[in-house]
Amino acid sequence: MNQNKILNVLNLSKIFNIHILEEKTIQGCSKITFDLEEGESLGLSGPSGSGKSSILKCIYQTYIPTKGTIWYKSQKYGKVDLTVLAHHQILSLRRNEIGYVSQFLNIIPRIRAVDIVASNLLQNGVSQKDARKRAAEILEMLKIPSHLFDAYPCTFSGGEQQRVNIAMGVIKKPRLLLLDEPTASLDEVSIAAVIEVLEELKKEGTAIIGIFHDTKIMNLITDKVYNVTAEAGL
Repeated sequence: MNQNKILNVLNLSKIFNIHILEEKTIQGCSKITFDLEEGESLGLSGPSGSGKSSILKCIYQTYIPTKGTIWYKSQKYGKVDLTVLAHHQILSLRRNEIGYVSQFLNIIPRIRAVDIVASNLLQNGVSQKDARKRAAEILEMLKIPSHLFDAYPCTFSGGEQQRVNIAMGVIKKPRLLLLDEPTASLDEVSIAAVIEVLEELKKEGTAIIGIFHDTKIMNLITDKVYNVTAEAGL
């Protein structure tokens, strides 16, 4: 891995064993190889079932890869293979260096939007005042109306919830950001706001890997595209 490379995925494969289907196996992703530099963005393309989300989850280590290595240049641990890293180290990287934005907002009910977003700074020692201020700034950048900052996201529209989800992922300015369909439920104005936020992160060195429902949006956000193929499906 050269000096500017933050991630190097080599021959990554994930196979699922479905016990309730008489031990049937499903290929999640197969022989995935790519690298990523600091401040660079990569889009994952391919048909439904080709393994795009499986790749993100293997990098984030919610899935354990069947084969392959995932070399990551960590600020805290140096160059490490995520596939063999200790669980407490993975948790530390998630808290401090690697962000993940899923398609859905999964949070504890009855917590204000600004506090949900601020929580990712509070756990890293930022004061409540400063964390809430930064959370409000991010929400404003993502076009969330200020009167909703102290409201509960369970009352928000799907697009508003997704923007809260994005705010949670970007507020800590991760070194590596994984995006799984972050703009699927957003209108054009909101998508433009998301692109602006992601571009600012890239300027500060954040590397991004994303799955996008729209090829035009993917081309606007990413610097390069990796085409995923896999023998997936039941």
